Amino acid sequence: MDAIDRRILGELSRDATQSYARISASVGLSAPAVHERVKRMRAAGVIRSTVAQLDGAAVGKPLLAFIHVDTIGWGKTAELMALEGWPEVEEIHTSTGDTCLILKVRVASPQALEGLLAQIYDVQGVRGTRTYMTLSTRLERSVQAEISPDLSEGVFVK
Repeated sequence: MDAIDRRILGELSRDATQSYARISASVGLSAPAVHERVKRMRAAGVIRSTVAQLDGAAVGKPLLAFIHVDTIGWGKTAELMALEGWPEVEEIHTSTGDTCLILKVRVASPQALEGLLAQIYDVQGVRGTRTYMTLSTRLERSVQAEISPDLSEGVFVK
């Protein structure tokens, strides 16, 4: 993956519905060349899918929370990984530190969150949870392919 691929991915991450012609104007390639690069990146698994980003409040799920799940043992059991099938669970991360799993969830209300927590406690292997409700979201986006110039060299700038 080169710098042009990263720029194409940057354009797609901002708006995946834009035409190859529009992207080509931004990156300095022809539309067919952009299309070929996108096909190659899809085939290589760099682009896993193209999805619509939904507004939580608009679909009736205004409450966003992060749930730290403490488990018995490692925590990556089939029962716990089955949480990915629950529509309220947007992300599941295994982690280091004082928690085993971090869930990003979105629900309709505090009462819905309480019900979700009760269901999580019923999953075999769950020992405890800590929940952090968000008040507002400043930035929420997918993975970004571009790299800040100072960070590409491993240099930290204050």
